Amino acid sequence: MAAFVLERFIPDSPETVFDLSLDVDLHLASQSSRGERAVAGVTSGRLGEGDQVTWSARHFGIRFRMSSIVFDVDRPHRFRDRQTRGPFASFAHTHEFLPADGGTLMRDTIEFRSPFGPLGRLVDVLFMRRHLIAVITERNDAISARFS
Repeated sequence: MAAFVLERFIPDSPETVFDLSLDVDLHLASQSSRGERAVAGVTSGRLGEGDQVTWSARHFGIRFRMSSIVFDVDRPHRFRDRQTRGPFASFAHTHEFLPADGGTLMRDTIEFRSPFGPLGRLVDVLFMRRHLIAVITERNDAISARFS
């Protein structure tokens, strides 16, 4: 399984950053370059424990759908989401919000595996890891922009 961790300091409280991280509308705005839409489940507003959403977006010139569920919600410390249906063999995202001097350290831990066994592992190393880092960084940029 491939994985990476991204961290970002946000100059506001963990509660505020936590809530923004669950906002469907902010997520959609952050992924507008990919034509992302929420097409099923919770399609606007704030996600909560057990909520499901299906995203549709263009990656590598191909439109994909990915359904995910939000779980393990512990406001304002952390929540998790994982793919329930979609292009990955496995995809899980842990969001953590750690109090820091003057704000919040937001930590994203992504664990993923592309399908197709050894070929998928090669894709993960050569392309997918870099692509997913860019996707999460864009989302984090949108959250940070709210505090500029």
